Amino acid sequence: MGPLLRSVLLLAAVCVSVRVYLETARTDAPAPPARTGRSDEDSPGRRLTKVHRWHIELQPWAGQSRSLEEEAKRFLPYITTPQVSCTSPHVDPDRGWAVCLDPKYSLTRSMRHKHCRVYSFGLGPDDRNLEGYLARSGCEVHCFDPSLKQAHQQRNAMWLHRLSVDWRDPNPAVSAQRQYTKKLATILNDFGHRRVDVLKADMESAEWKILENLILEGVLDSVGQLLLEVHLHWAGFEVPGDDPSVVRYWFSLLKELEHADFRLFRVHSDPAQPHIFLRKNVLNASSAYTFAWVNTRRRP
Repeated sequence: MGPLLRSVLLLAAVCVSVRVYLETARTDAPAPPARTGRSDEDSPGRRLTKVHRWHIELQPWAGQSRSLEEEAKRFLPYITTPQVSCTSPHVDPDRGWAVCLDPKYSLTRSMRHKHCRVYSFGLGPDDRNLEGYLARSGCEVHCFDPSLKQAHQQRNAMWLHRLSVDWRDPNPAVSAQRQYTKKLATILNDFGHRRVDVLKADMESAEWKILENLILEGVLDSVGQLLLEVHLHWAGFEVPGDDPSVVRYWFSLLKELEHADFRLFRVHSDPAQPHIFLRKNVLNASSAYTFAWVNTRRRP
């Protein structure tokens, strides 16, 4: 038998042995544990793993012509019609921000037991009336302002942080000392927080991409009430497409909120704001609205 033939036979024998070993190991491996009613969140020391999505589900076009008018006629009545009633709102008279204090939702109970947590993004120190009320009511209030000189400070019963929310984490190449914006999921993880009873944000046209990030990463599960100012005078940062596509995208984002069991309980438009909709006057729509949703999954 020649050297070449012996080498081929030896190699074949090795391959057969490896295959037999792998099959035996697979057969002897323990079966996966049976599923129980206990969730990962109930298990101590385990973090719930979420499956992130890459894209939201766009709603069908409002009409066959795919025109701005058709999209606006669907979108504007949708955003100005509350989906649930709130019999006990607390409203900031200056800006129209509101939280729902109905006992059927979890916020009132959290305030009563001093387990309430509030995140407020993007507002200046002169617009914290609602935050002050919630802090006096027993909530742990965190206000985020990237212009602060100190990283963290406590003032007027509220925590102030030199940080803001974004739809992406900072570039790793940027110095850590200058990374003042992060995704909400990252902020929650850094602070060790798993829930926020009230999330309030006025992000000056970045709100659409931030909302998309919260939806895609499943962060909204941690939020009890969502207060958001939206701007309609232009598409918003990094929102592509022509005008009808932009409105369809906006509408799809808000429908994703509805699918996550968030229900609009209050909408407010400032009469002082110009009536501009994507740089046009469309159905006399305002350029800015303040919304308040309640997560109906969160019960006392």
